[in-house]
Amino acid sequence: MIEMNVAGIAIDAVSRNPIVLLRDTLERRALPIWIGETEAKAIIGALDGRPLERPMTHDLMLNFLDAWGITVERIVVHALKNSTFYAVITVSQGDIKKEIDARPSDAIAIAVRAKCPIWVMEEVILEASIPVDQDADEAERRAFREFLAKLTPEELVKKSGLESN
Repeated sequence: MIEMNVAGIAIDAVSRNPIVLLRDTLERRALPIWIGETEAKAIIGALDGRPLERPMTHDLMLNFLDAWGITVERIVVHALKNSTFYAVITVSQGDIKKEIDARPSDAIAIAVRAKCPIWVMEEVILEASIPVDQDADEAERRAFREFLAKLTPEELVKKSGLESN
């Protein structure tokens, strides 16, 4: 899993639908997720940190959880099927942990409010992310190719721990 942060909300130029943009902590990959207007407003409101006169739906959810002593641990965007992202919210109450199925937009709105980490499975990153820093990606590939070119079979066996005594 790769930890990501909310980089912001954008508007799709073609469909005019909002997109939440997640970015990995190294700022190398970005994951765009199309969301609804209500969820976009909820995420923007949480990012701005402005107190609201009355609780919005995601605030209400967190108030319920807090009232019952339940903590939001993290969210995980774990799958992408037929252009639909899937997420879970991990909550805990004492030693008991549960995963709750959620739309990524709602999970992200809750995560921003709860100040909990947002994780994305590697498979989802590989399938749907876009590169942010292509120069760094190429430099990493070049360094890895150079490392492999200098590596002898004996060193590979030694580094892997497969050598027999």
